[in-house]
Amino acid sequence: MKSQTRVVVIGGGIAGCSTLYHLTQEGWTDVVLVERNELTSGTTWHSAAQVTNFGMNQTMVGLKSHSIELYRELASDPDYPINYHHGDGGIRLANTEAQMDGYRHFASMARGMGVEFEVIDAEECARRHPLISTDNLIGGLWDGQDGDIDPAQLCQALARRARAAGAEVYRNTPVIGLTQHRDHSWTVHTEHGDITCEIVVNACGYRVNELGAMMGVHHPVMSMEHQYLVTEEIPAIREAGHRMPLLRCPISDYYCRQEKYGLLVGFYEQNCKTWGMDGIDPHFVNALCPDDLDRTTDVLEGAFARMPALMDVGIHTVVNGPITYTIDGAPLVGPIPGKRNAFCIIGLRAGLGEGGGHGWLLAQQIVHGEACYDTWCLDPRRFAGHANVELTALKAIEDYQNEFRFHFPNEHRPAGRMAKTTPLTPVLAAEGAAFTVVNGWERAEYFKPAPDFDVTHSFRFDESFDLVAQEIKAVQSAVGLCEVNGFNRFEITGSDAEAFLDRMICGRLPRRFGRVGLAYLLNHHGMLKSEATIARLPATDLGPERFWYGSAAASELHDMDWLTQHLGSDEDVQIRSLTNDQTILVLAGPKSRDVISAVSRADWSAAAFPWLSVRECFIGIAPATVMAVSFSGELAYEIHVPNASLYAAYLALREAGEAHDLRLFGALAVESMRLEKGFLHWKADVLTEFDPFETGLNRFVHMGKPQFIGKAALETRAAQGPSKRLVTLEVGSKAAPAHGGASVMLGDAFVGTVTSGGWGHRVQKNIAYGFVSPDYADSGTELHIDLLGDRVPATVVTSPLYDPEMNLVRT
Repeated sequence: MKSQTRVVVIGGGIAGCSTLYHLTQEGWTDVVLVERNELTSGTTWHSAAQVTNFGMNQTMVGLKSHSIELYRELASDPDYPINYHHGDGGIRLANTEAQMDGYRHFASMARGMGVEFEVIDAEECARRHPLISTDNLIGGLWDGQDGDIDPAQLCQALARRARAAGAEVYRNTPVIGLTQHRDHSWTVHTEHGDITCEIVVNACGYRVNELGAMMGVHHPVMSMEHQYLVTEEIPAIREAGHRMPLLRCPISDYYCRQEKYGLLVGFYEQNCKTWGMDGIDPHFVNALCPDDLDRTTDVLEGAFARMPALMDVGIHTVVNGPITYTIDGAPLVGPIPGKRNAFCIIGLRAGLGEGGGHGWLLAQQIVHGEACYDTWCLDPRRFAGHANVELTALKAIEDYQNEFRFHFPNEHRPAGRMAKTTPLTPVLAAEGAAFTVVNGWERAEYFKPAPDFDVTHSFRFDESFDLVAQEIKAVQSAVGLCEVNGFNRFEITGSDAEAFLDRMICGRLPRRFGRVGLAYLLNHHGMLKSEATIARLPATDLGPERFWYGSAAASELHDMDWLTQHLGSDEDVQIRSLTNDQTILVLAGPKSRDVISAVSRADWSAAAFPWLSVRECFIGIAPATVMAVSFSGELAYEIHVPNASLYAAYLALREAGEAHDLRLFGALAVESMRLEKGFLHWKADVLTEFDPFETGLNRFVHMGKPQFIGKAALETRAAQGPSKRLVTLEVGSKAAPAHGGASVMLGDAFVGTVTSGGWGHRVQKNIAYGFVSPDYADSGTELHIDLLGDRVPATVVTSPLYDPEMNLVRT
């Protein structure tokens, strides 16, 4: 066994084998995989092994398409062919129009990745799958690439190719410890000796947190018992003359696929069960949990009603084994938070179907620093410290119970709520707030007119539309107050803080104390990494000269990792997180200056405190740091308050606001107003797949700086010209917004993808942002969007649509 290598991948299931293989494809061949037992001896061996192209976003569709192409290549290898039933086709059923709208959106989204889905009616579903009934069925989504694969053969084929390229695989080699050294390298301690390496990869399946404990980290991954059965032969399948399509049923929570001339039927029962919460038997290898079909009775009854043939056939085999879920159901593929040279590829509940693509994207991140797609939907840093064992279990159960029921826009499921709150959460709830969740934080989304008010989850405009319009009208005409909790906030100090931040951003830092600026951080490929508001504060009794770095709530761990990884060993820079200590109150509207003047002795005139200013002061008795910045486009103040004083500041502002018709507003109102103002959302519109010039952020790039991260690569990209350009579109629909991923078309040709969209209540327009081919990016260009199955006109317009001269924020 080697004692030195570049990468050690720990775990020999689909995750580990795919990562090892793809590392060799990216040119790193001095790599090793260690497995405690035999390859595929964990969840992989008992997987139902379905391989679909369906995904909830374009990154997932893209990585699944890669899996399919890779598996087709492996299956056709004359030296080592594997069993892959490709192209059997698959149907996702629906019994509501809202579900069908979702399928129409996913078909539009997939087109941008070169994947064609088909939305079909109930009769066509039955024609393609003759064993199903059309009772209580409207239609479904057809994936012509759907199929299934032999899991053990797949992993052996990947390992074989990796070995041929120079990688090594050590079976029956349990890892017993990990040591990280001062230079961030690792020693992997195994029962057969130590291996020193640059990088370690946790690909340990349901034993993920056994290895995590060796690193001193916990991953929000939970195992669920999952059962399927294999039937005896069904004569109608043999007589059909073709393989049956795969079936996934959100109506009755089951799936099925052909297995020989019978069916493999899997269940997602409501009375489901977690597994391994109190530890896993070290001898649980190639093993299963005890059968428990009694708890699947509800699902079986639904399956019998949909597929009557099941009632007349015997059961050949029952399988009950653990599968892994994360806190939001999506895998964790990428850097491990807070660690250097450590990655993970875990929580792959559909591991066989998409594992080829996950290993592909992870290998790119390891070798190149980024993948070809923006991988935020997979990033392990998208959760902060609230993702503990108990919360993960609750969310895993909820996801399992809703396996085939996709999330609707603005749908916030109930399990594990109130994980992160502020002193104002119960106060706002009493005021009628309906809450959304941002990185675990409960944030007011809109305010209900009555306690029993609720919305119908849909891809179309819902019952909150008029309420949001009223909140925005109050902000536009008078003054509104909004809590923005969880906003990421770092305090950066030290004699080298200015030079460090100047190197990190591609633009200019605020030059004077008391000023604020927007900045963008690039990766080494010249692509957009992060967006930050940077405030420069003078030395006071509260602290030395310092910068405040503020960014999206979800970016807390992501941005801390990026900043700390680029600190020089000799730099005098300290970074302290204030994210969980401070909360923002946004005061916005033409009367906001009157309100803040009533609760603070400072001079708030435009001359004394102009736009993009920052100062420390008191709001009533509450200490605060106030910034003259605006995401709404109205005159506004961001009031940053320590959580201990938050309620006091809120009471002072509410009391002063009574004379000015102050009204509370929520996140949906903020979203509408930022679209009108041309302001972008990180990881919706600001993506690592595009550079700042393609994203229209030229004014935030200062190429005259001697150096900043990504400068050389950006110079090269600028000389080549843009591959896409971000544009603002006016959408010709009053029924539905354009959702992220929807295809932008010119005739039958795909020309771009929507990144975000919604109704602009002040301009009375349906607005969308999207990246389109440069030839179609000029204002006035007539295009259309595939919006829920309809071709809706979309015109490129000049942004911003509201107050383009920025007069209101300077008033």
